Amino acid sequence: MERLQSFKRRSKDSSGKRGDTPLHLAARAGNVTLVKDILSGCDGGRLKDLLSRQNQDEETALYVAAENGHAAVVHELVMLSDMQSAALKAKNSFDAFHIAAKQGHVEVLKELLQAFPSLSMTTNSTNSTALDTAASLGHIDVVNLLLESDASLAKIARSNGKTALHAAARMGYVEVARSLLDKDPSIGFRPDRKGQTAFHMAVKGQNVAMVRELLKPDLSIINSEDNKGNTALHIAARKGRTLILQTLLAVEGININAINKAKETALDIVEKSGNDEMSAILRVARASTANELQKPASPAKQLKQTVSDIKHDVQSQIQQTRQTGVRVHKIKRRLKKLHMSGLNNAINSATVVAVLIATVAFAAIFTVPGQYVSPTHRIHSWASLHSDQRAFIFFFVFDSLALFISLAVVVVQTSIVVIEQKAKKNWFL
Repeated sequence: MERLQSFKRRSKDSSGKRGDTPLHLAARAGNVTLVKDILSGCDGGRLKDLLSRQNQDEETALYVAAENGHAAVVHELVMLSDMQSAALKAKNSFDAFHIAAKQGHVEVLKELLQAFPSLSMTTNSTNSTALDTAASLGHIDVVNLLLESDASLAKIARSNGKTALHAAARMGYVEVARSLLDKDPSIGFRPDRKGQTAFHMAVKGQNVAMVRELLKPDLSIINSEDNKGNTALHIAARKGRTLILQTLLAVEGININAINKAKETALDIVEKSGNDEMSAILRVARASTANELQKPASPAKQLKQTVSDIKHDVQSQIQQTRQTGVRVHKIKRRLKKLHMSGLNNAINSATVVAVLIATVAFAAIFTVPGQYVSPTHRIHSWASLHSDQRAFIFFFVFDSLALFISLAVVVVQTSIVVIEQKAKKNWFL
């Protein structure tokens, strides 16, 4: 107990090597019990002075607790703090709210927002809000929390004119950009002091998905120019972003030969930088240099270009013809398989029917109608009782005809199927 009382007394005036008071140390460690004990030993002006006390880095105990994500300690401190002490900035120009956003501590931010909602509007030395910092680091949960508390934060620009969307676009955080645009789609066209939109910043990055995301609200942004007349295509060419360049060229309505204030097209830029790959991509897309656009081509050059175009078209047609030939060959093979299957089915069906007819007809010859009598009668014992009648003769004749006709049908059908099979085989070959 005596040690605790002594510690409380030292907390009012003593400081550590970095100028930390015991309250700083307890807040940094996240020791809620010790923080309560220290605060309970102070009242009035002494308490306000302790909460506002800054170390050598000008950090308050609230700042230290927020930086380290100790939401429970922050809760205890804000209950006794006022807006003035909560908004105190450290040497890095961050206050407790801003540093919590930078570190991605959502629970700490909830405590601070509940106590001091206006902290979300504070800025650092570059006029960046906590939303700007969170967006530039990809803290999507923090971004969503701040936008829910105040959607107008998305419109606030830094001293260089860049919004949170600019930062997210440059770093390639697609989810953050999507959340910002959902709150206010108009910020997609907002330029910074250089005249560059978030789309220009996305092209400077390397995330193709971000480029596609920013094109969704309005494709016309692809031709927007900055203060130097550069479109996104110029920037992609200068930065050497091959995949992004190809993505831009695939967008309908792009001005492939836009000329900036330096009298350069995208093709001029890549040729000056010696990027042969990008130069070839732009040439295939029918891009031109500024000189080619301004000067009429000579007849020889026009002829060369025409021949080149024709050659390109012919090669394209040949390639398409080859692909068509491959597809036709595959179709022929499928048809052949289907036809062969049909022929086999026909042969099997014809054979079954013909054999059935022949079997019945053949059996009928030995199973003649009538009856047989004993040897005492004058007729032969093996002869039918009606063998001398006209009806029996008709039966015998027509049964024989049925037998031989069925056999003939089998021969004819089988011959036709075989002949047709050979003909089809020759046709496919």
